[in-house]
This record gives sequence, structure tokens and C-alpha cells, in this order.
Amino acid sequence: MCGERFMSIQLESIKSKMLPPQAEKKMRCWIRSRHLICLGNFFIFETLEYTTIERFSQCVASLGGTVISVEPINKIWMGDHRQVILYQAKASLHTPHHTLKQYWIKSGSAYTKFDERV
Repeated sequence: MCGERFMSIQLESIKSKMLPPQAEKKMRCWIRSRHLICLGNFFIFETLEYTTIERFSQCVASLGGTVISVEPINKIWMGDHRQVILYQAKASLHTPHHTLKQYWIKSGSAYTKFDERV
């Protein structure tokens, strides 16, 4: 619980340091690599690196959205002796017909690359 609170406080302090065209380009890349999916009105982002969550938060802020939550959801084995944490961020972009949602419909996937169902 304390760790989750620390993560959310840390993300709230992030200010947008990138221009919207750069942010959209990066998010399109994450859609193609299946790190970022759209689920209803939310964007779900999964990664093994917390610094990437921070970059995702900057992108969302640059596009006028909000990161709603960041949670460690799983541990994944890397080799025989090492486990890493899988983080999931949930974000909302405040525009209902944002071009990223249309791009995800055309080029994205229903599951992230870390989903065990695939």
C-alpha cells in the first residue's frame, strides 16, 4: 500500500515536458508494440520498467489526459533466477474521439504483449 501511494504521488508531480506531436508518435509506437491498448474509454499501458511509466505519464499529460492509476500487477521470470515487476498504468484522454483511439482500432491489439491469454 505504501509503495502504491508513493508511485501515485511521484506521477502526480510529473509535468508535461514534451509536445503533443511527439507524445502521439510515442504512443502510436506503444500501440504497435502491444504495450498500449484501449479498453472502453481508457488506455491501458503495461511495461517492465517504471521509467517507461513516467514517460507514458508525460505523453498522456501532453495530450491533455490523466493517469488514473499505476499498479504492479505481476512478476515475470527473466531467465531462471530473476523476476521483474510488470506495471500497469490506466489513463484517460479527455477527448472522446481522440485520433489515438482510431489508430488503435486500425493498428492495435485487444491484448498487451504481457497478457497470458495470448
